[in-house]
Formats: sequence, C-alpha cells, structure tokens
Amino acid sequence: MKAQVNEIKERLQYFNGTEMFYQIPLLKTRFTDGLKYLSEVAECFWLITDASVIAKSLMNRSEFITIDFKRLPEEKQDYTGYEAEIIYSDGNDTILEKHGYRATDFPLDELRLFFVNDTLMLPSEY
Repeated sequence: MKAQVNEIKERLQYFNGTEMFYQIPLLKTRFTDGLKYLSEVAECFWLITDASVIAKSLMNRSEFITIDFKRLPEEKQDYTGYEAEIIYSDGNDTILEKHGYRATDFPLDELRLFFVNDTLMLPSEY
C-alpha cells in the first residue's frame, strides 16, 4: 500500500490545469483530470461528492474554498472517535466547517483541494 501511496502522490504532481471537466450529475459540480485520476486509483468518489456538497453549501460565505483532508494521529483518533477530518476554509485560515469521519479507506494521509466557480480541483490545477 505504501508504494501505491507514493505513486499516487507523485502522479498528482503532474496535473497542471485540466484538459477536460467532468461533472457530478445531481450536484452539477465540475471536477478536473487530477480528481478523476484520484477517484479511480483511490476509489474515493465519496470524497469528491462530500467535498462538493459541503463546499457548495458554503459558497455564500466564500467564493474560494480550501478543502483539507487529514488522517488524525492515533492518539487523537482514540480521543475523538474519528479516523480523519475534512476542514473547509476560505483560503485565509478562517475555518468555515469541519467534518469528522469515523472510518476511511482513503490511502493518503492528507490532501488539499480547491473549490472555486463550482469546480473542484487540485491546487496544481488552479
């Protein structure tokens, strides 16, 4: 699994801009080539969907939203009961919302996404 994680991290660095946009049908959120790749190799379409739903609900508070997935250290997992959390902020360190996940099979320990103009993307694709 470790090798796969490193490969995913390495491959994600190559996505700059996007050639195509994909769409989550019901939400009408667009997402980029980098996220399409990630959703396939990491089987994390749930992450794209969750992040879209929450980010859309925050658009009235900020046009630009950063989405940070973080796996919590074990002692914090024991304390909070959550394996990971996603923090939504306005890009200026103002936290808009936080969501805890009791369990996750997402392979990376952390990931940052941007949500702007109804589009979810990797920072390198902004």
